[in-house]
Amino acid sequence: MPATDAEDLLRHLAPQVLGAVVRRYGNFDTAEDATQEALLAAATQWPKDGTPDNPLAWLITIAARRLTDLLRSEQARRRREDTVASRTLPDQRPAPAADQPAADTDDTLILLFMCCHPALSPASQIALTLRAVGGLTTAEIARAFLTPQATMTRRITRAKQRVKDSGLPFTMPTGPQRAQRLDAVLHVLYLIFNEGYASTSGPSLHRVELSAEAIRLARIVHRLLPDDGETTGLLALMLLTDARRPARTGPDGELIPMAEQDRTLWNAGHITEGVALVTHALSHGPPGPYQLQAAIAALHDEAPDAETTDWPQITALYELLMRLSDNPMVRLNHAVAVAMTHGPHAGLTLLAHLDTDQRIATDHRLHAVRAHLLEMTGDHAAARDSYQAAARRTTNLPQQRYLHTRAARLTGPPDVTGCKAEP
Repeated sequence: MPATDAEDLLRHLAPQVLGAVVRRYGNFDTAEDATQEALLAAATQWPKDGTPDNPLAWLITIAARRLTDLLRSEQARRRREDTVASRTLPDQRPAPAADQPAADTDDTLILLFMCCHPALSPASQIALTLRAVGGLTTAEIARAFLTPQATMTRRITRAKQRVKDSGLPFTMPTGPQRAQRLDAVLHVLYLIFNEGYASTSGPSLHRVELSAEAIRLARIVHRLLPDDGETTGLLALMLLTDARRPARTGPDGELIPMAEQDRTLWNAGHITEGVALVTHALSHGPPGPYQLQAAIAALHDEAPDAETTDWPQITALYELLMRLSDNPMVRLNHAVAVAMTHGPHAGLTLLAHLDTDQRIATDHRLHAVRAHLLEMTGDHAAARDSYQAAARRTTNLPQQRYLHTRAARLTGPPDVTGCKAEP
């Protein structure tokens, strides 16, 4: 098997292996270390010796053996007779044979639920999910979030300890708790995707490895819960949004707003799949926030050009979304839709109400939208000030360059052709 194929297979099997080991033996943090060592052994051996007939069973067997070694080493190091007496090693416990078919479906979902434990901060949930389920190394996660590796190591270590201390059983939650935990999982995947699609800091507009990983994990959850409308909606939203990524930057990495993008560069496959997913989800019960956002993204993607975008319908969908979510970003996007439907002054009136919302008052996106709308009204001096204010508030370099460029364009004579704000 080629090395790239082996790597793809290992990434697919990693959460199933960890889930199976944790289910059978407990010790989440130690099981995660053992699983990583099993994956490393496979990455070394399989390209040379060939892939086993049952790769999952092979990995579980190696991980279980390594877990036994790790626990024995820990016991010897601590020299505590009571620990030695009370702990039963994996090879002494009755367990299904490793070559039996593994019940990977529930284990993978349970593992995601554990990584998104409510006792963890969102940052820790994201890091642990990428480490345990995504299969990324600590160094890769740290590099993706522009964080020192030592800091990310401490964050992941603390997260695993919190999960261990919680005493959470490795079982599927039921009732309201299951719904709450699924909401947490979807929110974590949403945050990972957003950071990959529009980086909050650094030299690049995108971090493709993060958005791609979020889509991969969303596909896993959708495969496990195909009838959940919000799971379907989230996957559709990611695909429909990521479809525009090839046209969002120019040859030198400069940001290109949606109204100016070459839509022939958009990923038609993602658009087709995303539209089909959201159409199916919306036909089965009341829509949730992810479904509504996906429906809005579909309207943007299906418009042949910016001028024919169905802004009235987008405005109506944002109004439905505001009934479900008290999110200032939803209100900001609604203001853009209103401006594109009823004119920039209507949008600016709505923006005035957001100035007092501390969750977004200092966010560069509020100032950037105000700048676009002011430019549409012809008030270039005020628009220039807002572009500059937005540039001061973002730490993403392509966004800074774009905002400074827009401001610089307004230092000369007025542009009588006007400009449309990017939604």
